[in-house]
Amino acid sequence: MVKIFHMLRLINKNQLGMTMMELVIAMLISAVITGAITSTLFQVVEVSASTNNHMIAVRQAQSAGYWVSHDALMAQAEPVIVENAGQLESITMDWGDWDGNTYQVVYTFGDELQRAYSINSVADSTGIIAEFIDPANTGCQFIDGRLILTVTITVGSGSQVQSETRTYGLVPRPGS
Repeated sequence: MVKIFHMLRLINKNQLGMTMMELVIAMLISAVITGAITSTLFQVVEVSASTNNHMIAVRQAQSAGYWVSHDALMAQAEPVIVENAGQLESITMDWGDWDGNTYQVVYTFGDELQRAYSINSVADSTGIIAEFIDPANTGCQFIDGRLILTVTITVGSGSQVQSETRTYGLVPRPGS
């Protein structure tokens, strides 16, 4: 037992511990690793939010294009396009079917694109088709029998702003 105690004393006597320089170097390495991890996480979050905003902008632009295209292909008369102070305010399209029913759809532009649908002058449905519309960069023209719609969607703020612009050239069906 005495031999074991004597051996332990010798082992402890030879261990001097860490120097101040070793501690400083260890702290420096830890700080560099922590900084790298924090920077990586920040970039992942930033890129993720930016990508998410871009996908929202693309989906909203596609939704606007889909619905306006759908109704423009049905329209039998020239669409009525209303602008106010150079900004698109509304588009109205009409058509009829074989049974004598008349259909009308009115798209109202602002920060959102709203669609009001009626059959025989009776409101059937109203809904929001797209959000985050950029009114200053959204417009519509009817040129040479074609409805040309340009929709710009802007989502996010600061460094995460994403914008998507789509232009649709649509030809309504011939009148009855």
